[in-house]
Amino acid sequence: MIMSSCKNKHVVANDPVPVYDSLMVASKIINEDRRINVWLPPMYKQTMDSFPVVYMPDGGITEDFPHIANTIAKLISEKQIPPFILVGIENTDRKRDLTGPTTVAYDLQYIPNPGGANNFRNFIKSELFPVIDSVYRTQPTKAIIGESAAGLFVVETFMLHPEIFDYYIAMDPALWFNEQYLVKNFESLSRGQNYQAKKFWFAGSSAEDISKHTRELESKLKNSQFKFNWKYEDEPQEEHHTIFRNTKEKAFIWALNK
Repeated sequence: MIMSSCKNKHVVANDPVPVYDSLMVASKIINEDRRINVWLPPMYKQTMDSFPVVYMPDGGITEDFPHIANTIAKLISEKQIPPFILVGIENTDRKRDLTGPTTVAYDLQYIPNPGGANNFRNFIKSELFPVIDSVYRTQPTKAIIGESAAGLFVVETFMLHPEIFDYYIAMDPALWFNEQYLVKNFESLSRGQNYQAKKFWFAGSSAEDISKHTRELESKLKNSQFKFNWKYEDEPQEEHHTIFRNTKEKAFIWALNK
């Protein structure tokens, strides 16, 4: 995915497309039919075991699904991570689904119809999870990965609804959104939340409108009272359009191993 801090249209490289399943899920919550792409680890058909699941926004075949599936397959084959199922959610209105509400004029220049994140999150939890669990042999363990606007969605979900997933991975999350609402209000938003047993990995590139906020979030996590497993990777040598591909392996290895 090539973007500039989630503001520009992204372009995806021509990655080899692995064998995958494709499902259509009719959602009452977001009032859409959503295409869901599913990659199964090679051993899925060789056993009756159940498997944990990685969920990803930007999960279309012309989006980030192929290269993430290929990376997970590689890491499984090298025994660097345990086998996971990958579930990609194809976009319809990406900027709507991955952002919370805002009235900030700067935001509205790039995201004219924000505010769909809560509905999208409820769709994943209440409608998509049951479908995946009914069609495939799944374990309760769930992870989510996203970059840029999808990274913002991952961070927001972690902070506000940590119970939904077990492992959270966010590359260059667009924390500038809504005048840095998530970072500025970390203390009040996280109060009363239970982050115990969660894992949170995030990274910031050289993009100034992102890295200063990821570093601030790192500082707030260091100074918080929460005791859980988290890791921040400062990646000033990476650009916004390179960080996803160049950090995904170490993110998965850190986050997906117990």
